[in-house]
Amino acid sequence: MDILSVFDNLLYGLGVALTPANLIIAVAGLILGTAIGVLPGLGGTNGVALLLPLTFSLTPTAAIILLASVYWGSLFGGAITSILFNIPGEPWSVATTFDGHPLAQQGKPGIALTAAFTSSFIGAFVSIILFTFFAPPLAEWALKFGPPENFAVLMLAFATFTGLGGGDPAKTIFMTLLGLLLSTVGFDIVSGQPRMHFGFVALQSGVNFIVIAIGLFGLGEIFLTVEEGLRLKGIAGRIGFRDLWETWKMFPRYWATIVRGTILGFWIGVLPGTGATPASFMSYGLAKQFSKNSERFGKGEVEGVVAPETAAHAAGIGALLPMITLGIPGSPTAAVMLAGFFIWGLNPGALLFQTQREFVWGLIGSMYIANVIGVIIVLTMVPLFAAINRIPFGVLAPLIVILSSIGAFAVNNQPLDLWIMLGSGVAGYIFRKLKYPLAPLVVALVLGEMTEQALRQSLIMGQGSPAIFITRPIALVFMAASAFLFLLPAIRSYRRRGPGVPHQATAELEG
Repeated sequence: MDILSVFDNLLYGLGVALTPANLIIAVAGLILGTAIGVLPGLGGTNGVALLLPLTFSLTPTAAIILLASVYWGSLFGGAITSILFNIPGEPWSVATTFDGHPLAQQGKPGIALTAAFTSSFIGAFVSIILFTFFAPPLAEWALKFGPPENFAVLMLAFATFTGLGGGDPAKTIFMTLLGLLLSTVGFDIVSGQPRMHFGFVALQSGVNFIVIAIGLFGLGEIFLTVEEGLRLKGIAGRIGFRDLWETWKMFPRYWATIVRGTILGFWIGVLPGTGATPASFMSYGLAKQFSKNSERFGKGEVEGVVAPETAAHAAGIGALLPMITLGIPGSPTAAVMLAGFFIWGLNPGALLFQTQREFVWGLIGSMYIANVIGVIIVLTMVPLFAAINRIPFGVLAPLIVILSSIGAFAVNNQPLDLWIMLGSGVAGYIFRKLKYPLAPLVVALVLGEMTEQALRQSLIMGQGSPAIFITRPIALVFMAASAFLFLLPAIRSYRRRGPGVPHQATAELEG
């Protein structure tokens, strides 16, 4: 696809996004998403999961614009509560608290908020441009993929969690396997026989992803917050014209941080299963390392706000690229959106660009529109969104539980889903307490059926031999990358110990 074709499609997508109905949906999604991002215990993934059942009555284009706008809004909203209340509304806004809240304590909340929103806008806008020009060629390249290549890419998605997740590899692998196990509930994709339904007729159609996601994220966070006895006490914030002018005058000196954060964030976002959280921390660490004022980081340095916010928004855009072109979500929120694709009767991947032009380019066009409208909304409505955190948690928690129950029941209209949601909520609470990551489970649950289908089709093509994964060049490259990422934690551990240092268990036995 040449550049002129991309511009032609982009203009078409902007036209789709600017229709009155889609524009209203985008604005509503941005406002709702910002409010969700401000509230600790919700967040973008939870908000998208809760709202997914509401999209069933919309066209696929309007539905994806709504969910994407909620996603963009939550990215903006997480900065508000981080800076004013020192409580991250989103996991990726944790790094924003390091310098954002000290700035607010120094009487500069307007400067901190302006820096966060402006850098977010720049990082997202540049990433959207990269998305626009990278998506079509990547989709065309994906047309060369058969079942072995698809399975190899899916393995890379799971391996990314293990190698680059930063947590305990054993816990990550366990959560991935649990997600894959849950995805096998229902009918066998080859024989058509029901399996793993344990006598429940309602389970023969499978475990619905939305129900589990609402329980894991929504109820799990509520249970955790109730236990911690959350109390909110923040700093009043507003943004005046003087704050805008003073902050924008400083931005040219941070150009290197913005460029680095944007490129780093977009690349990490594209990697399956990573998302905005590691991007924000890596960008903050690099900014501190390269800054001439590194000693001021953590004490109210504006660059310490610019770095994580730029990377987080760039990663938020990048996470949608593999979802659209390869059917691989780049983040847990993208995984929820991917589930919506199947509900709306769409198959993500290369053919989506050819068969669903309005959907794909309408989404891309809405990214440009939502990013501009979103930054205007948050710059002008900070006091209103900050006031949301004044709502007593005793009122807010039951409201979230009621909305979660309605959303879970609306999927299939069966009472069993409410029990599954409750069980998922308890499991989500326990997993969080034990430091088990939820993202691998979510992605494995969404991709489980696709992974099994690709594996079984590949083995049929290879007459039962797994050698088909190493005899096809593209599949071999992805399988080799997957193997490296799976082994990366062990390699790191070996390098830290050194070849001459015995393993701890060995040393104890010898002692």
